[in-house]
Amino acid sequence: MNIHKAEYVISSPDVASCPKADKPEYAFIGRSNVGKSSLINMITGIHNLAKTSSTPGKTQLINHFTIESKSKDQAPLFRWYLVDLPGYGFAKVSASQRKRWEKMIEGYIRTRETLVNIFILIDSRHSPQQIDLDFVNKLGEWKVPFAIVFTKCDKETQKVVSANVKAFTEEMKKQWDELPPIFVTSAEKNTGKNAILTFISNLNDEAQLTFKPTHA
Repeated sequence: MNIHKAEYVISSPDVASCPKADKPEYAFIGRSNVGKSSLINMITGIHNLAKTSSTPGKTQLINHFTIESKSKDQAPLFRWYLVDLPGYGFAKVSASQRKRWEKMIEGYIRTRETLVNIFILIDSRHSPQQIDLDFVNKLGEWKVPFAIVFTKCDKETQKVVSANVKAFTEEMKKQWDELPPIFVTSAEKNTGKNAILTFISNLNDEAQLTFKPTHA
C-alpha cells in the first residue's frame, strides 16, 4: 500500500465529538513514551504528522488523521482514518484526569462503529508489563480486534528483543487460545512499516464492501 496524503483533522475530547463515522479507522495506543508518535510518522512517511515529545502523556485527546492510499498503482484512492489515542499509562496526572482519560478511551473503543483495528504498542526493550497484559485482556473482554506492535527494536539487541517478544506471547497464551497479529518495529530504521501497511491494506480491501473508494 502506498500512502499519497495524510492530514490532521481534529482532536476530540470524547467519542461524541469525533468526525462523522464514514470511513474505516485504525487506532494506535500504548503506554506513555512507547514511541507512538514516531511510529505513526514512520508509517505515513510524514515527519511530525503526529507531534513527538519527550514528555510522557503529551497526547490527551482523540486525534484523527485522514489518510489517502492506494493498495496498488492502478487502484483508486481509498480514504481512511488513522487515530492517535492517549496512552493508558497516563504518565503523572491527577486521579480525576486519569478517570476522564479512561472514560474517553473506553467510550471510543467500545462505541466507535467504524473502528476496524487497534494497534497496541509495546516497548520491545522491556519484559512483559502487567499494564500491557491487562489492556490486551480488556480488549478481549470487549471483543475488539487488535494487533500488537513492539516498538524500538533498534534500541536493544535482537536477542533481547526476541526474548521479550516471546515472553509476552507466552504470557498471553495463559489467557488466549489464539494470538493476534504481531509486528516488531523501529521508527528510526523503518522496520515493520511495510508489514503494517500491508495488514491495513488487506483490511481496507475487506472494508471496501462497506465504504466506497474515492476516485482521484
